[in-house]
Amino acid sequence: MTIFNQILEQIKAYDTIIIHRHQNPDTDALGSQLGLREILRTNFPDKSIYAVGFDEPSLSWMAKMDQVEDAAYTDALVIVTDTANTPRIDDSRYTSGNYLIKIDHHPDEDPYGDLLHVDTTASSASEIITDFARGTCLNLSTEAARLLYAGIVGDTGRFLYSATTSKTFQMAAYLREFDFDFAGLGRQLDSFPYKIAKLQGYVFDNLEVSPEGAARIVLTQEILKTYEVTEAESSAIVSAPGKIDSVQSWAIFVEKPDGTYRVRLRSKIQPISPIAKRHDGGGHPLASGANSFSLQENEEIFQELRDNLAE
Repeated sequence: MTIFNQILEQIKAYDTIIIHRHQNPDTDALGSQLGLREILRTNFPDKSIYAVGFDEPSLSWMAKMDQVEDAAYTDALVIVTDTANTPRIDDSRYTSGNYLIKIDHHPDEDPYGDLLHVDTTASSASEIITDFARGTCLNLSTEAARLLYAGIVGDTGRFLYSATTSKTFQMAAYLREFDFDFAGLGRQLDSFPYKIAKLQGYVFDNLEVSPEGAARIVLTQEILKTYEVTEAESSAIVSAPGKIDSVQSWAIFVEKPDGTYRVRLRSKIQPISPIAKRHDGGGHPLASGANSFSLQENEEIFQELRDNLAE
């Protein structure tokens, strides 16, 4: 029995299914989570299917989360998508169900759950969910196709990142057969508020680039307040430094209210995930996240980026 059929067997066995994803969601986290919710609601209308977690305002155009009482987890199946490790799972009640399934495309360094499907060759969790639906002959609604397509496009950087494969295009082509507003979705994914445009201008004006091609920018609480941007909204500028031809790897340090920093690490060629792992983080070879607990650690991370390129 294939892993997809094993997952389907568990889905069929439960009347209540609750789907989680990671904190600070991006389009793939929501696309895979909400796309799976729509697939299951379409194919199993008699089951209670929920998606839980924080409603990220900047992605409210995708869909809304469900409000679920604690009692719903009794004898429930819990599925977590697009989340590499347990500390990042949004809503700690994921442990309260009867059975837990992990579906992800990040390196499997935290193999949690009773049943796991981790495909690191997939561009996104949304690609995996699409493949799951096709492989098990489940019906897709137009809404599910829209959500999954948004997830794939978002996590591949509009098919520009190296994780994009021929299979990615196959899954995207399949989803494109459904009659959702393709052009409107593209515009939504490619647009951002004026305040983000102004913040992006600040990034370009203040970006520090080393001789090796390592770049960094620090977004303090003061800067975030000046531009009226939240920590989550600042993710919209994560790709901006990479548009500069001399920049090969970069770090965006976003100060949290407690004075620590969320660190977004990106690279064009040289893997940076080992650096993230050394600083309370992880992720993909060229797209990772970390945490810094002081200005000194910020300096250490940037120096490691420089040394990584020098090598």
